Amino acid sequence: MTTKRPRRTYTDEFKNQLVQLYLNGKRKCDIIREYEIAASLLDKWIKQSQTTGSFKEKDNRSDLEKELIELRKRNKQLEMENDILKQAALILGRK
Repeated sequence: MTTKRPRRTYTDEFKNQLVQLYLNGKRKCDIIREYEIAASLLDKWIKQSQTTGSFKEKDNRSDLEKELIELRKRNKQLEMENDILKQAALILGRK
């Protein structure tokens, strides 16, 4: 039985330093081994750095993801408005 490693958080400065090491020619496997991070994590940081220059998830969402989030917000708003109107109709119907 293996114990889980506690979840670590990394600063944007740290992420940027590792990306710069890679861009300056250091091999991925050496960076991963030295800093004990997952290969997929380094790949993700490199991709984020090259596409938007930001490591924040909200800055790296695709247009479809942004649209889906916006549509879900709008749907929730409309459902709330609909519920309010139903309650108002019930109250007015009793009088």
